[in-house]
Amino acid sequence: MNTRKDGRLPDQLRPIRITRNISKYAVGSVLIEMGETKVLCCVTVEDRVPPFLQGTGSGWVTAEYGMLPASTPERNPRTSNQTGRSQEIRRMIGRVLRAAVNLKNIGERTLIIDCDVIQADGGTRTASINGAFCAIVDALVQMKKKNLLMLPVLRECIGAVSVGLVNGNKYLDLNYSEDSIAQVDFNVVMNSKGEFVEIQGAAEGMFFSRNELDQLLVIAQKGINEIIETEKNLLKNELQILSGY
Repeated sequence: MNTRKDGRLPDQLRPIRITRNISKYAVGSVLIEMGETKVLCCVTVEDRVPPFLQGTGSGWVTAEYGMLPASTPERNPRTSNQTGRSQEIRRMIGRVLRAAVNLKNIGERTLIIDCDVIQADGGTRTASINGAFCAIVDALVQMKKKNLLMLPVLRECIGAVSVGLVNGNKYLDLNYSEDSIAQVDFNVVMNSKGEFVEIQGAAEGMFFSRNELDQLLVIAQKGINEIIETEKNLLKNELQILSGY
């Protein structure tokens, strides 16, 4: 089996490190590192919901996403956080986390997840999703301690990873050097039951077959299973609290 420039096998994740309770003021916070990509994910809670949810008894989860100026080799202007790409990513993070949380059981409250990329080396949106999930679990536990929610409040664990075709090779968890030359790349989000939450993908200057797509999804699921296992090991006690059992 071919190895990649960073020494990984084609279906091998980058090392994952998750550090919790990074922020004194956030209700839940983590610093997630996937290889050289580092994202700070912080959750705050507001006692209000968007107008379309007022009076329904249901809550909301939304997200913000941005890249710090020094997160890339060349300075990234702060105005870049208002680009279509940033808006697309924050909407994706919000959609995914809303699928994981039982919104009816948090009451009319909004959980806001801020994902700030400290260092970018590919896979910033998938790292943000994984970090945001861990941060929101810690936030929900704090809400439970204050009797601000009902159980069960968490539907499933969530994991996200990128996959792609790079010079004909099927790779898991692309770093920037791979992502920048990938002929096909996907961002895949799944839950702990093996169900899909979201799939984003496209080809660049070529076509790809159904068979290639299926093979990419197979290695994506392998990587996501490993990510979710990491989350479960890290958050074992918290997940048990939120399960309601």
